[in-house]
Amino acid sequence: MGTASSLVSPGEVIEDGYGGEGGEACEIPVEVKPKARLLRSSFRRGPRVIGASFKSTGSVDLEYAAEYERLRKEYEIFRVSKNNEISSMQKKEAKLDEENKRLRAELQALQKTYQKILREKESALEAKYQAMERAATFEHDRDKVKRQFKIFRETKEKEIQDLLRAKRDSEAKLQQLQAQGIQVYDLNDSDSDDNQTTVTAAGTQCEYWSGGVLGSEPSMGSMMQLQQTFRGPEFAHSLIDVEGPFANVSRDDWDAAVASLLQVSPHVPQALWSNTVRCYHIFTQETRAEFDIFIKKHSPVLRRMCEGLGHFYLNVCFPEENAASYRAERKQEIERSSVCVLFAGSTVTSSVLEDCEEAFVKNPDGHPLVLYLRTEEDNLTGPTRQLLERVNAADKAAKIKVVDHGGSAEEGADLIFFQLEKVIKQELLGLEGAEADSMDSGMEEGREEDSGDVLWDLHDEQEQIESYQQACSSSSSSSSSPQLGFQKYIDRLNDMIAAPPPTPPLLVSGGPGSGKSLLLSKWIEQQQKHSPNTLFLYHFVGRPLSTSSESVLIIKRLTIKLLQHFWSISGLSMEPSKILEEFPRWLERLSARHQGNIIIIIDSIDQIQQAERHMKWLIDPLPVNVRVVVSVKVETCPQAWRLWPTLHLDPLSPKEVRSVVNAECQAMDTQLTKDQEKKLEKHCRSASTCNALYVTLLGRMLISVSGLSVERSLEQCLQCQDTMSLYRLALKMTLNSLNTDRERHIMREMLCLVCASHNGVSESEVLDLFPELELPVLSTLLYRLNRLCIVALRCGLIRFQHLQAWEAARLEFLGGGSSSAAYREKLIQYFSQQLGQDRVTWRVADELPWLLQQQEDRTKLQLSLLNLFVSQNLYKRGHFSELLAYWQYVGKDKSSMATEYFNSLKHYEKSCDGEDSMTKLANLYETLGRFLKDLGLPSQAVAPLQRSLEIRETALDPDHPSVACSLHQLAGVYVQWKKYGNAEQLYKQALEISENAYGAEHASVARELESLAALYQKQNKYEQAEKLRKRSVKIRQKTARQKGHMYGFTLLRRRALQLEELTLGKETSDSAKTLNELGVLYYLQNNMDAAKLFLTRSLEMRQRVLGPDHPDCAQSLNNLAALHTERREYETAEDMYERALDIRKKALSPDHPSLAYTLKHLAMLYKRRGKLEKAMPLYELSLEIREKSFGPKHPSVATALVNLAVIYCQLKKHSEALPLYERALKVYEDSLGRSHPRVGETLKNLAVLSYEEGDFEKAAELYKRAMEIKEAEPSLVCGNAPSRHSSGGDTFSLKGPAPLPHAHR
Repeated sequence: MGTASSLVSPGEVIEDGYGGEGGEACEIPVEVKPKARLLRSSFRRGPRVIGASFKSTGSVDLEYAAEYERLRKEYEIFRVSKNNEISSMQKKEAKLDEENKRLRAELQALQKTYQKILREKESALEAKYQAMERAATFEHDRDKVKRQFKIFRETKEKEIQDLLRAKRDSEAKLQQLQAQGIQVYDLNDSDSDDNQTTVTAAGTQCEYWSGGVLGSEPSMGSMMQLQQTFRGPEFAHSLIDVEGPFANVSRDDWDAAVASLLQVSPHVPQALWSNTVRCYHIFTQETRAEFDIFIKKHSPVLRRMCEGLGHFYLNVCFPEENAASYRAERKQEIERSSVCVLFAGSTVTSSVLEDCEEAFVKNPDGHPLVLYLRTEEDNLTGPTRQLLERVNAADKAAKIKVVDHGGSAEEGADLIFFQLEKVIKQELLGLEGAEADSMDSGMEEGREEDSGDVLWDLHDEQEQIESYQQACSSSSSSSSSPQLGFQKYIDRLNDMIAAPPPTPPLLVSGGPGSGKSLLLSKWIEQQQKHSPNTLFLYHFVGRPLSTSSESVLIIKRLTIKLLQHFWSISGLSMEPSKILEEFPRWLERLSARHQGNIIIIIDSIDQIQQAERHMKWLIDPLPVNVRVVVSVKVETCPQAWRLWPTLHLDPLSPKEVRSVVNAECQAMDTQLTKDQEKKLEKHCRSASTCNALYVTLLGRMLISVSGLSVERSLEQCLQCQDTMSLYRLALKMTLNSLNTDRERHIMREMLCLVCASHNGVSESEVLDLFPELELPVLSTLLYRLNRLCIVALRCGLIRFQHLQAWEAARLEFLGGGSSSAAYREKLIQYFSQQLGQDRVTWRVADELPWLLQQQEDRTKLQLSLLNLFVSQNLYKRGHFSELLAYWQYVGKDKSSMATEYFNSLKHYEKSCDGEDSMTKLANLYETLGRFLKDLGLPSQAVAPLQRSLEIRETALDPDHPSVACSLHQLAGVYVQWKKYGNAEQLYKQALEISENAYGAEHASVARELESLAALYQKQNKYEQAEKLRKRSVKIRQKTARQKGHMYGFTLLRRRALQLEELTLGKETSDSAKTLNELGVLYYLQNNMDAAKLFLTRSLEMRQRVLGPDHPDCAQSLNNLAALHTERREYETAEDMYERALDIRKKALSPDHPSLAYTLKHLAMLYKRRGKLEKAMPLYELSLEIREKSFGPKHPSVATALVNLAVIYCQLKKHSEALPLYERALKVYEDSLGRSHPRVGETLKNLAVLSYEEGDFEKAAELYKRAMEIKEAEPSLVCGNAPSRHSSGGDTFSLKGPAPLPHAHR
């Protein structure tokens, strides 16, 4: 082996095998094993022996030399290696130094950048703070400008009212001069103010060229024309463009009529006080026999009829012998009464005279009146004659129904019954014709049709209306309005509502009784007056466990109230979880269509069961035009809600306390002394004694409790340190003030029953439960309890006014609720007895299952639910979640519940014989099928629906309208199964039956059309769906104005009767104007014959009195022409329009709106009849008038441009039509926005024009943009409402013939 030095020589170049760089070769030290043998042999040998050979000694020296050489080489290699390492390390060090310098430079650059960013951040923060200061200054200036503008607007509105008043006075004087034969004409001041440009409350100009689609033929210049241009709730409060005659219509009557016309939900009868038909009877000893027979024989019939329709019935009378002691109660009952009946004989007493004075003389128009006069002989005494003469003199409208009878008392009672039954049906409940004659279950079905398939509870709605009205009346009373200091809170609420979006819900907090409900009701009342564009949805939550505190019913009611303003309540689920889940989506969808704000107010939201879980939508961001206001008690407010903007109601100041108490005392002509005021001020210093409820109750207790002086009452009240103890004292003092132990017992028992019930008890139920109780005593008791803020009547039920009153009664009479079970059992027995008599009213369905659930009696609860009429009543009133909760409580799931119902129905079917019972059976099967369908069990819903169909076809007739109902419901199941072919066939059969039974324009037909349209929509058959939907909307609008359909027309009929009386005198211009107005009113009632009669009389009288060329004659001609157009008598209409146009051209200025009105309708008529050459100059002239009236950039000018362009297109003058379309498009885009429906319609017309000219690419581009705008609109079942900025929808479409009259967009 060689040494390591032989591996490489110094100076040679080697390559690093590991990829390193080449360099000089270095000597690499190699560990070499020593030659052990040589060394061992050398040392083992001893001293050299004399005589040894020289060769051996030399060999040893050579070996040492070799070893030395080897070691030297190894050392040299080691040294070179270390030198190489040192040089390598030095190179690495130099490299690291360079890297270090580079990193230091980068660090310095980063430090400079950081300093720069820091300086920029500081400058940005400074700019932000400056911007916030500028924003705060801007908001302050904005609020200042808003306040100034509000003052300016109110000032100008007052000036406008003064000018209008002066104008009317001038017109009256002018007419007097004309009546004297002096003819005065003023070209700038026409006879009518129709179609004048006014400014709505929203600040936008009202389009005088109003009407439906211009191809449609609007009716008179009146309400039907305006109904077609309805743009939201602001309509009823905005100034109205009308054709002359409505200048005389009462504003309240007009608003109520319009609001009723445009509602879809069932209307609450206004003639009934608190859902009760209250018959106030006035009789003498001579007519006592008739009264007694009526009460025993006929009163139960009337009660059963009213209760079957969901109302209470109550006979109110005060016998002569003790009537004098009930003077205040009698006056109150007469005010509340629905109808007053006077049983008159030969003599009268003082109490009878007083009641007749109040009911028949002072307010003869307040309610229907029936006068029964017993005339066996002509022996009337002087007072009786005088009374009858005064009654006759007060009855100017001849409204009193007189029953003159000389026979037996029983016959007289029968006559009174027939007359009273007719009054109740027709005047109080609003039933007409066949409905009034046949009081069967079809009435409920008819009501249900108005709402489509949505189940609506009239009682829940009326309870909310009465809660709001009672709160408003309380907040408007002398003791609660300025004294409580609400104005400062109202101003703050207004500021919070006006804050820019996004805005979380606003929280109104305060202690119990601090006045939150009064504040909200007063604020709503003011906002409705000052913000007509705003839609208010409110709900006042009652005590826990009541119907008003159930979250599903609250959200369902708010959803339906929201939907009814948009002509659609279809598509609403009945499933409780879906109702809560879908409400935010409905809110977002519909808020996009509403042109004003939507404000939702929920009072006492913390009383809702599991409010935080069921009201999750409150936490989500609200739409920009939606505001939510909720009120809570401080101690029960959920933690997550405490971060919302909050308005806290502070305790009353000493001055406010003194004002409230003094106001209450002054109302009863009482005044506190200085010492008493000081005691009161000293006592009312804590939060619990300074709230609004405590102070109001204290003030009333000082003056309302008989038998105690003010000083004594004050001394007792000052011992109470909170509202609860004061309420308990009020209950004790009321008990002590009663005359007998029996009255005290009845009061205690009645309040205990109210505490134990679900929603309260009615007066008639109290009288049934306590047969010994007389109505005067009950009336007095309720009067006192209401005066002390303990109870109130809502929807005919006695309820506690405040939660503290309920708790005080529980503590005082029920031992904190431990004795409630006994009173619940008493109510269970009462309602079970009604159930056994086959009387399933809404009260039985409301109370009995709930009471059994509270008693934890699952067996009886299941039996009550299996009474099919109980479940049917709950379901048909929309109490879907309540019904499900009962079944869950008894331990039944959906499938087993369905089986129980089906078995019960089969058992009931065995006992059915006649046609009536089979009809009821079919209704029950249908209800069960609908219930199961809503539960999401379509497979189980089919069997009962098919059975219902079979029964109706067999028992009634295959073409009976009820068969159509069964087909409709069965089709709904097939839609859920996505079997669209089967569903379409069933819907078409139902449509055919409905059309044959009711005619082509009935609400049932509209319902089938809507269902078919929705089905086609699911199948993407959009053209067919749109066609059916438009027809449905047209029917809905027409049925809404049919005679007697809604309460608004009761007002119109009343106004018509008043006007008829004015036309019986001599011929004057005023009488002619009244006749014209009468014609319009009868037209609104769809009574065309009467309308034509009065309009013709008006025209003839005006021609005789004013002359044939007077502008008023043109007005009558206009209205008659519109009526003939409605009746499709086009030749007569054309002649009258031309005569009216000639008169107005002579009498009015060329750009007068009335002239434009006649031009427009005559042009429409020419177009309808195909006389396009005659229509064209009229449209050109109308365009000129619009440009002069509004300026060239107003949307109404664009509408006129489109109308004229359509005429040119139909005359094949495409080159003349194109610039008109383009100009109209630009005006629409600039004034309404590029995504407005008007822009889409114009683009569509332009696309058709481009297509006809052969420019297919441009046509496709325009059509695509038009479709994008159409698809971007919120789609609801009944189409889209026009914008408040639109010009009324009076444009043509290039496609197809002109629409039929009253086509609504």
